[in-house]
Amino acid sequence: MTDEKFTPSVAYLGPEASFTHIAASTLFGTAGLVPYQTIPDCIEAVTAGHVAYAIVPLENALEGSVPMTVDYLFHGSELFINAEISTPIEQHLMVNQQQAQFVDDIESVHSHPHALAQCHKYLQYRFRRIPLHQTTSTAAAAKYVSENPDVKIAAIGNRLAAEKYGLHIAEENIHDFHFNHTRFVVLSLRKEVLPTTSDAGKLKTTLMVKLPKDDRPGVLHQVLSVFSWRRLNLSKIESRPLKTGLGNYFFIVDVLEDEGHPMMVGAMEELAALGCSVRSFGSYYTYEEMPSRYVK
Repeated sequence: MTDEKFTPSVAYLGPEASFTHIAASTLFGTAGLVPYQTIPDCIEAVTAGHVAYAIVPLENALEGSVPMTVDYLFHGSELFINAEISTPIEQHLMVNQQQAQFVDDIESVHSHPHALAQCHKYLQYRFRRIPLHQTTSTAAAAKYVSENPDVKIAAIGNRLAAEKYGLHIAEENIHDFHFNHTRFVVLSLRKEVLPTTSDAGKLKTTLMVKLPKDDRPGVLHQVLSVFSWRRLNLSKIESRPLKTGLGNYFFIVDVLEDEGHPMMVGAMEELAALGCSVRSFGSYYTYEEMPSRYVK
């Protein structure tokens, strides 16, 4: 993905050693990466042209879509998805080295809301009566713990964060379910497909579909039939609020096909004929690569 002649600037959810940072490093290398404090900051940075790309989490296998990413991407954004990377997520309980012998006395646990949710059963069993504090990322939690060595607090995050911020991993793999993956997407102002030298499989296309305003019976069935009879495989369909009133939704549809394929072109035309509003976020490859030292 990297090019010796050109190093793209890439916004990611920081600080360094977040899961997003690892995904960005996997795709682009370590040069040119720019940390931002929040997901909206990353998206706005690429929208304003401050960076060439932004990489943000879109969906977790345990917790579902990341609402903040979806809201900023699908409501008024002019961005396109250029690539996706699906990465395994392993969460560890980490403390400052000075507190390594006092894990049972921990007074609070800090991490990103999704990480806390992914470890819900563990936290209920292990630390039922202590407060949980949300941070902007798992790396931010690790950094905070490292900066407060005399406080009996813990962070939940990845192994790289423990290495980066000099923390002791008190307990490994504390996530509730074994299969824990997150989809990260690469965003830019250009509709392009980032090249790959590996076997990344078929292209995927993400669509935003708004149903006709007349809300006639059976219209969702008609929409799904558009893909069904063309044998276009949908890997995901999700409804999201339009933010225009209760009961008003749009649909996010992932189709395992290039948007330039004749069947996809025909599907888009038929959706328009049904009165649907459709926007394509582009076609892209899905990568499934992650340096093993970060997730073991």
